[in-house]
Amino acid sequence: MKNRGPYVLLLLILLSWLPGCEQSDVDTITPKVSPGVTEKEILLGSSLALQGHASFLGTQTLRGALCYIKYVNDNGGIHGRKIKIIAYDDSYDPPKCVANTQKLIIDDKVFALFSYVGTPTTVKILPLVEEARIPLVGMFTGANALRDPFNSYVINVRASYYQETRAAVTHLLKDLGLSKIAVFYQYDAFGFDGLTGTELALKEFNLAPVAGGSYIRGTLEVAEGLNKIIGSGAEAVVMIGTYDPCAKFIRVAVERGYNPVFYLVSFVGAEELARRLALQTHITVIMSQVVPPPEGGEPKSLLEGETGYVTLLEKYFPGDKPNFVGFEGYINARVLVEGLERAGADLTRDGFIAAVESIQNYSLGPDLEISFAGNDHQGLDQVYFTLLENGEFVLVQDWTRIKQEISARNFHAAPSKEVSQQP
Repeated sequence: MKNRGPYVLLLLILLSWLPGCEQSDVDTITPKVSPGVTEKEILLGSSLALQGHASFLGTQTLRGALCYIKYVNDNGGIHGRKIKIIAYDDSYDPPKCVANTQKLIIDDKVFALFSYVGTPTTVKILPLVEEARIPLVGMFTGANALRDPFNSYVINVRASYYQETRAAVTHLLKDLGLSKIAVFYQYDAFGFDGLTGTELALKEFNLAPVAGGSYIRGTLEVAEGLNKIIGSGAEAVVMIGTYDPCAKFIRVAVERGYNPVFYLVSFVGAEELARRLALQTHITVIMSQVVPPPEGGEPKSLLEGETGYVTLLEKYFPGDKPNFVGFEGYINARVLVEGLERAGADLTRDGFIAAVESIQNYSLGPDLEISFAGNDHQGLDQVYFTLLENGEFVLVQDWTRIKQEISARNFHAAPSKEVSQQP
């Protein structure tokens, strides 16, 4: 039989020149093969912090997702295919994240990108996502840049930082009766996003931050920012950073006699922050979360059932303790798997996106329904609040009690010498 390859190619070229024949018409003639999909496997790629100062966040996000994915694989996979994740460490460093992503797309030829961690890293890969037309799913970041402008290949599951800070400011002002709010933030895209969200929320009450202080990502140099905020007499400090510098800020502030309400966004990492503040007493530390408490809370089936996070974490990672970060990773995996299931056996990237958009009122339990749409690629909007008590963050049930506990406290800075830059 003669080789008809050149004649088929010539036919396709001629068809593309015919009036009214669009590229999409040609596409229907040529077979579509999705990278990262074989008869037995779906290959995903991830870049996240597995080492360094944000390693808890990366490790637990990935393990939370993997405990569910391992369960799915052990029970037949998705339409006969097992899910495999190639995970590279970027140490929360944007250039490393970009290099890892290029390798995942070009060399590893993954089907989709999944479980990225952090704003400064993830926002840097958006041009690659757009160029490769590759799905980016389930990121541990609430960055506004992943939502606006809308990108059809970006699938967010959690609520945004704007939603977290807006809800927090409302509670600080209305429920706790505070009005002088300062912001301490990481000097990068993550910190700027939280700062902007706080400013927008305060603007709704005709207010603005009374002070702002920052630190450089990867350092513990909080002194300059702390000095500015102490001088403002702020009654509450909104903190947008990672667990080590935020913990140091709180410890040194209290040592100086400055004891406002400390509020932190979910990315900080509740468990690691609590561990670093274990010896601190008589402080008010509030943290917003985008998932319910992973222990002792609801919904029970999502935590303790056969496919629950706590159950599967104990099975596949028995040395790990359930935590908010891992629970979010687990929920991301639930959305990923649901989308892959709905996309069917003939899996393509665009088909997967369409399948995710078809997810409506997907219930994981009471008060936890996930919905997407063609112009809405964020599945959840809920924001929960937790309070540091006895070394762990517990769900806030009564804001009145918190107000009573802080009402007798004097918000002032001791006239001591300025904080040094030593850790």
